[in-house]
This record gives sequence, C-alpha cells and structure tokens, in this order.
Amino acid sequence: MTNHSPRPADRSFLFVLGSSRADGNTGMLARAAAEALPADVPQRWIDLNGLPLPDFQDGRHEEGDWPVSEAERTLREATLEATDIVIASPLYWYTLSAPTKRYLDYWSGWLGVPGLDFKKRMAGRTLWAVTAMSDEDEAVADGLATTLNHTAAYLRMGFGGVLLGNGSRPGQVLTDERAMKRAETYFHGEAPRALFPQEAAEARESAV
Repeated sequence: MTNHSPRPADRSFLFVLGSSRADGNTGMLARAAAEALPADVPQRWIDLNGLPLPDFQDGRHEEGDWPVSEAERTLREATLEATDIVIASPLYWYTLSAPTKRYLDYWSGWLGVPGLDFKKRMAGRTLWAVTAMSDEDEAVADGLATTLNHTAAYLRMGFGGVLLGNGSRPGQVLTDERAMKRAETYFHGEAPRALFPQEAAEARESAV
C-alpha cells in the first residue's frame, strides 16, 4: 500500500541539477515538485555546472591518500547529509546527462574511502529522479530509470521512480499539464526499497 501523506518533517532533500542549460525544463519541473514539500523540510540545491567535477579516476586500489577537490568534498558532504537525493537530469541520448553520470561515478570512489562507510550510510535513504525529454513516449526514458533503480538497489536505498515531463524549448515543460499535476504529489508517501530484477522476481514468487 502506498501512503499518500506528506513525508515526515525530519527529511532533508538534496537536489542535484545536471542540465547543461541554466533554468532548463528539468530544473523547472524539479522546483515545481519541491514546492509541494512542507515548509519545514530542508532543501539544498546544487547545480553541477557551478560545481564541476573532473572526470572520475578510480583510485580505490591504489596506494596513498584519495585526493579530494573542494567540489567533490562539497558534493560528498551534501550527499551524506540528505535523507532524500533528487537526481534532476534531462534525458540525453536516452540516459543521464554527462555531469550527472560523473557525479554518480564519484559514488564508486566514496565506497572505498576508509572510515566513510558510504554504502552503509546510504542504506535506507531515498533516491528520486526528475527528467524532461523531447519525446512524448515515456518508455524512451526506461534506460535512465533502470540506471537509477539499480544504483539505489545496490546501496539498499528506496527509489521513488522518475517524474517525467515533456519539454525541449525553454519553459515548455510548464505547459505539460500531466507532468505538473504529478509534480504536486511526487514527493508524498514512502518510496519502496529498490530491487534488482531477480530480487523483484523472488519477492513476487514469495507473495503468491
């Protein structure tokens, strides 16, 4: 059963904007959804264009300290401080934008930081996603949804699914009445824990 009441006031949201365009349709849709959150729920917004990360270099199995830039430190701390992380990425070539994917690549590095316990600390939190796309067929965003679901499943997080909107020209998503209506309740209720396909199949079998 889905609980459609607003989420508790002890939640804190991190919105990670991964569009290549300032004030893009994805960001507009994310802000429309955020407006429905209770006023006492903290929100932090980070635009990856204003906090650029270099390409991820996997140093987990190398000797020496893990070099941490100021941008990485800010994102890592913001990620761990939030109970709910919202990936706001437009659909680029049927998946996440490059800045968004780079941010998630850094999660791989954080898994190996001694004493950080990144995987353990992320368990039980919730991952959400907002995306705008030019195609009206929502199925073309399945690849993006699968990427984020599996990311959440690996970390034993909840996954709230993807809030989809149609928009290519600046501001076009605001005329997508269906998306704007969905935005009003997107963050309400509890998101189920994300499952890998085999886990979902086993759960269905055990429920029979």
